[in-house]
Amino acid sequence: MKINKWTIARTLGVILVVVNIVLQRMGYDVINVSESEILALVEVLIEVAVIIVAWWKNNSFSPNAIKADEFLQTLRNTSDTEDVSQEAEEELSNGKGE
Repeated sequence: MKINKWTIARTLGVILVVVNIVLQRMGYDVINVSESEILALVEVLIEVAVIIVAWWKNNSFSPNAIKADEFLQTLRNTSDTEDVSQEAEEELSNGKGE
């Protein structure tokens, strides 16, 4: 059985909230944070998430990487593998595949 990492994160969050509620009822103030600290934390989390999402996508900068992306798109669009092989051979013989 494989447990999703987000399931674990949500479960830990629930445990943290329950522990905090119980300790507050007993008179302890365990998680004592201000609203501005929470806002700053949320802001940092959003910034990190945007950075990760932006770079998770395949970012092809070099000419060879761009050609590889184009070839991959050709593979995805072609249903017959012989056509793809023939196209690849033509590109190589025409000097496009270098």
